[in-house]
Amino acid sequence: MNDEEKWVAYYRVSTTRQGESGLGLEAQQSAVENFLRGRGEILAEFVEVESGKKVRRPQLDEALRLCRKAKATLVIAKLDRLARNVHFISGLMEAGVDFRAVDAPSKDRFILHIQAAFAEEEARRISERTKAALAAAKARGVEIGTTAKALAVKYRSEAVDRAQDYRNTIDSLRLQGITTVRGIRDHLNLLEIPSPAGGKWHLPNTSKLLTRLKTCEEA
Repeated sequence: MNDEEKWVAYYRVSTTRQGESGLGLEAQQSAVENFLRGRGEILAEFVEVESGKKVRRPQLDEALRLCRKAKATLVIAKLDRLARNVHFISGLMEAGVDFRAVDAPSKDRFILHIQAAFAEEEARRISERTKAALAAAKARGVEIGTTAKALAVKYRSEAVDRAQDYRNTIDSLRLQGITTVRGIRDHLNLLEIPSPAGGKWHLPNTSKLLTRLKTCEEA
């Protein structure tokens, strides 16, 4: 292993349901691990659970901060895991951190811009199809908007309340020196403590749980 090659892995899943189930995450991890085999050391892994349209990415910020500190390279499975937005990709490229996408291993900035442009156009077309489908549903009398927002607030509040059920366990693990997302995930599964969805713990739902507990502490 070349000690000079240091990597920080960043994964993103787009929805809460994907985050709870681990859907898409294992494929990203597998792609990154295969790409880095024999190339160097993964210093840390960060998991974001949110929409690709959002610019605010706390986990990505932490990943970039570590990259700068350790002089490491950010690695992602697919370019669109960062964002389907040319401006966002351009800003990242100017942030002073090298990054590699497994599906676009070339460091050529011109090629990366082209791929980002294709991803942005794909996102625009998906958005247009979604808007057309919502308009058609509204025309049929389906209530959209107010109901959806109310449900979102309700589900978010319930998720925060459920997170409190795990606080004692998480505090106990931290006192034992188990503080990483991966370590907490492994021990929750080892203790056979089910996730809020009733299944196994994955990096996304573990990360989401820790974020919710932290939000409660800061409230």
